[in-house]
Amino acid sequence: MSNNKQHFDIVIAGGGLSGLLAALSLANLTKQDGSSLSIAIIEANDIEQQPELTFDARVLALSHGSVSYLQSLIDWHTLDAYAAPIKQIHISDRGHYGKARINATEHQVTALGYVVEMSRLGQALLASAKRYSNIHWFCPDSIAAIDWQKQQVTVQLNSAQQIDGQLILACDGAQSSCRQFANISSNATPYHQSAVIANVSMEKAHQNVAYERFTEMGPIAMLPLADGNSDSKKCSLVWTLTPEKAEQVVQLDDISFQQALVQAFGGWLGNVEQLGQRTCYPLHLVRANEQIYHRMVLVGNASHTIHPIAGQGFNLGVRDVAQLRDVLKQLLTQGKDIAQFSALNDYAQNRATDHQQVITLTDSLVTLFSNELPPLVAGRNIGLKVLNYCKPLKNSLVNKTMGY
Repeated sequence: MSNNKQHFDIVIAGGGLSGLLAALSLANLTKQDGSSLSIAIIEANDIEQQPELTFDARVLALSHGSVSYLQSLIDWHTLDAYAAPIKQIHISDRGHYGKARINATEHQVTALGYVVEMSRLGQALLASAKRYSNIHWFCPDSIAAIDWQKQQVTVQLNSAQQIDGQLILACDGAQSSCRQFANISSNATPYHQSAVIANVSMEKAHQNVAYERFTEMGPIAMLPLADGNSDSKKCSLVWTLTPEKAEQVVQLDDISFQQALVQAFGGWLGNVEQLGQRTCYPLHLVRANEQIYHRMVLVGNASHTIHPIAGQGFNLGVRDVAQLRDVLKQLLTQGKDIAQFSALNDYAQNRATDHQQVITLTDSLVTLFSNELPPLVAGRNIGLKVLNYCKPLKNSLVNKTMGY
């Protein structure tokens, strides 16, 4: 392998969803001389031979805003058969009267969002990235060291190659090596909950309704999935439980698991007819103490990992990328350094508001619906009723969760 040093404008650490999204967002930008940005993507896994290592079997609830942005980057029609529109959200509190319904038609959209498997979206992003000659892959490879210099950053790869860049985008996940190389600390707050995830086929068709069912053991999200039929019964289950209860549930035999799920979720979709593989992982709120560094920006899970209760994690990362693109486009138009610290600092401060709003929303839901104290139970059920009938409050919540 050649040891010749190569130079790029942008070096992206991580070729997963966030890295591909960033690359596609920047690939069309041009410098003052009319040339395109040169972009390097460093990805540890062999994305061609083992894509499942980078794009796993989990699903994403994409907000309306995220889908609109993705449609500007990829051929969304390639996902038509795999993306299930969310036409209604059904929120309820098990054993209590509080319920709320959010309908797409009330908000003048055909769908509030879409549910798609991460692997499908990853393949669509990858196919689009392959069309750009200015996107260069170092894969499988990983970063061994980073040398931050005044005018550039030198990245030493484990393959012994060296590459230079003006700006590094750390899209390398919650355990970001870039963050560690820069000695950026992070705060990890455990939720003392675990998420049990599985694909299930139910007795009744989901009719493109997403269910958020709060129970005394934790919230259950049942998200509609596409299976090629107009009356699909396939759903993605995200069942949040205490770590001890989650381990017990995962170890149940299939029949016992199905019975426990229906008992907790209720009869909205009938019984479970088929059960896919179950996985379980602990939930933490992870936030980097700095969003930027000299010639580096943290993006997506490298910057923030949040609770899945409102399905906002990836959508928050999409807005990170979209706003960063606007900042870099303006710098390029003005002929300025794309890693200008003052501009990146302004970007970080602007993003902090959105980050805090989403984290406050998800944390509030976790606290409110994971507590069985009678005053909180009464308060949240009144709140659900108010949400259902108070149009300004509903519009405010829906706009935020739709990504606007």
